[in-house]
Amino acid sequence: MNASGTDLDQLLATAVAAVGGADRPGQRAMAGAIERSIELRRHLLVQAGTGTGKSLAYLVPALKRAIERGTPVVITTATLALQSQIVAKDLPRIVEALGTKLERVPSFSLLKGRGNYVCLHKLEGGYPDELEEGSLFAEASVTGVKHDSERLGAQVQRLREWAQSTDTGDRDDLDTPVSDRAWRQVSVTGSQCIGSSCPFHDECFAERNRALAREADVIVTNHALYAIDAFDGHGIIPEHDVVVIDEAHEFVDRVTSSVTESLHQGTIRGAVRELRSLGVNALELDDAGSALQEALAPLPDGRVRGELEARLRDTLAAIRAEAESARAEAKNAGDSSDATSAGARTSVRAKLQEIIDVCERLLAPHEDDVVYLNHSEALGRTFIDVAPLSVAGLVKTRILDERTSIFTSATLTFGGRFESAAFSFGLRADKYAEPESDVGATRSEDAVREWWSALDVGSPFAYAQQGILYVASHLPAPGREGISSATLDHIVELIDAAGGGALGLFSSRRAAEEAAEYVRRMTGRTVLLQGEDSNAALTSRFRQSRDTCLFGTRTFWQGIDVAGEACRLVLIDRIPFPRPDDPLASARQEKYARLGRNGFYEVAVRQAALSMAQGAGRLIRAESDRGMVAVLDSRLATKSYGGVIRQAIPPLWTTRDSAVALAALERLRTELAAPPHPDSL
Repeated sequence: MNASGTDLDQLLATAVAAVGGADRPGQRAMAGAIERSIELRRHLLVQAGTGTGKSLAYLVPALKRAIERGTPVVITTATLALQSQIVAKDLPRIVEALGTKLERVPSFSLLKGRGNYVCLHKLEGGYPDELEEGSLFAEASVTGVKHDSERLGAQVQRLREWAQSTDTGDRDDLDTPVSDRAWRQVSVTGSQCIGSSCPFHDECFAERNRALAREADVIVTNHALYAIDAFDGHGIIPEHDVVVIDEAHEFVDRVTSSVTESLHQGTIRGAVRELRSLGVNALELDDAGSALQEALAPLPDGRVRGELEARLRDTLAAIRAEAESARAEAKNAGDSSDATSAGARTSVRAKLQEIIDVCERLLAPHEDDVVYLNHSEALGRTFIDVAPLSVAGLVKTRILDERTSIFTSATLTFGGRFESAAFSFGLRADKYAEPESDVGATRSEDAVREWWSALDVGSPFAYAQQGILYVASHLPAPGREGISSATLDHIVELIDAAGGGALGLFSSRRAAEEAAEYVRRMTGRTVLLQGEDSNAALTSRFRQSRDTCLFGTRTFWQGIDVAGEACRLVLIDRIPFPRPDDPLASARQEKYARLGRNGFYEVAVRQAALSMAQGAGRLIRAESDRGMVAVLDSRLATKSYGGVIRQAIPPLWTTRDSAVALAALERLRTELAAPPHPDSL
C-alpha cells in the first residue's frame, strides 16, 4: 500500500495493537498534531502526561514521514533507559506491524558517540595508556586513595577478551559493568580517532554504527551527541528535516553541559605526559599548569564576576602559547612508521587543542558566558569552568531554523503556559500559532522555521481518585542545618502507616543517608540507599518487594519507573530549588532582574516546579496504581510560589491534615494485605 494513502489513525491503531495497548484520545491527538506540524513545517511543543503513550504518538508519524519522503527522522532522548525502550521494545514491534501498511518495512538505528565503543586500534597498542595525571587514580598521593591496579588490570583484561567475541563493541552490551577508568583503556574520543588512516577502519565498531545510521529511516540518539553534531558540524548524524526531542525538559541542561568547558592542572599534566612519550620536552607547559593551580587556589568557589585577575589572565595566556607550541612540535614527533606514535600524536594534539580553545574562551568570554571556580578536595585541585548563560541562540540557529522540531515531555509548562520552555529553546512568543491554524505554514524546504504551536494532551489517569498529595504544613520549613528531627519522625510515621513501599526523594545525599539510617534504626525495615549498589540493581530490588523502601537523590526524581504496590508512597523532603551558589542559576536570575522580571520566579521557581512534577510523577505509573505523594516542606502550602509549584504536580486529591494522610495510608495498607475477592480471581 502506498504510504501517502495510509491514514495516520489506522497506522496508530495497528501499532497500539502490536504493543498490546489501548486506544487513548490523548495519544491520537498528539500523533495528529505532530503529523500536521511536520506538514506545515512548524515547530511543536507537546506536554503528554504519564500513560499517554507518547513514544508511539511520535514514532508512528515519524515512520510514516520517513517512508513517504525517503529522508530520515531523528529521535533524541536524555536517558539511556528511554533509548533502550524505544530501540529494544517499541520500534521492533511497531516496524513489524506497520511493514505491510507502508511501501516497505522501515529501518531504524541507535546512534551513539565514539567513546561508547571499543577501539580495536587501541587494543592493539595504537595509543598510549590512559594514565593521565589528571585522573582520580593518578592523584592517589594527594588524596590518600590507593589505586587498585589489580582490579583495574582484571577489568581491562576482561574487556580485551570480550572485544574478541562481541558483535557490537558497545559498552552497554557488557554483561558486567566496568569502571570509567578501565573503559578509557580500550576506547577513544572522537577527537582522538585517527580516522580513515586507522588500520582497523573497515572493522571499526563506531564506524559500523554510523554506517547503519546513514541507511536508517529513524535514528535514535541522545541530546548531547545531537547538539554537539549540530553545533560543530561533524556530520555524524545524517541530513534530516524533522527531529523529535523527547524528555525535552532535560534538553537545555544537556545541551549546556555539552558546550561547557573546563580547565585544571591535571588536564595539562595529562597532555604533558603524552608529549613526553613522544619525545617532546614540555617543561614550560608543565610549569604553566602548576602556575594555574597556584593562581586558582586562593580564589573562592563560585562565579568569577568581571575581569579575571591579572595573574590568572597572564597564566592562561602562557598556557595557550605553550600549548600551541607543543601542538605544532607534536605534529611530527615520534616514529612516523610506528602505529602507536600515530595514535599518540592524534590524541595529544586533540587534548592540546581543547586546552587552547578553553584558554581562548576564558581570555575573551562572550558577554553571556559564565565563568566559575570549583575546588575539589578529593583531587586537591581547582577547576575553572566556562558555560553559556543561555543556549537558546545556538539551538535556534543550528537546529530550529533548519528543521521541524517536536519537543515533548510530561513536564513542559510552567504556570500552565508553554512560553518559558519555548523561550529556552530559542522560540519567540510572537511567533506562536494555534495548533489548528495554518499561521506560519511554509511549503518551502529552505525557509527558516520560526513559528511554533503547543498542545497539552493531559493524561488518561484519574489522578484525584488514584492518589493523594499531602503537604505536611505543620513541619518547620527546611533550613541549612539539614533535615529536622520532626521531619525524620514524620517520615517514620508515614512509612509505618503505609507498611513500607516508600520511594524517598531527597535534596542532598546527606539528607538521604540520615533519613535511611533513622528509618532503619526506628523501624527495622529494609531501606535501600542510592550509592550502596548500582541504580539498576536498587530499582530491581525495590520493584520486587512490597515492603522495601528506596531512598535517593536527583537521579531517582525522574530515572525510576516502578508501577504497582511496590511504590505507593513518594516522600519529598523539600522543594528542589537550585542551590543559592549555583553559578548558572544565579547568573540567569540576575539577567531576568535586569530585564525587569522576577528572576527567582523565572529561574528558581520554574526549575523547582519542573523537578517537583517529575518527582511526584513517580507515584502513578499505571491505571491501577494508588498511593500518596508526601511533601515534607511546609513552604509548598505557605509561600506565594507554592501554588505555581502545586499546579505543575499531577492533579492528585490534596490535603494538609496529617491525620487524614496517615489514615489513608493505613487503609491502603490494609486493602493490599487483604486476600483477593473470589470474584476477582
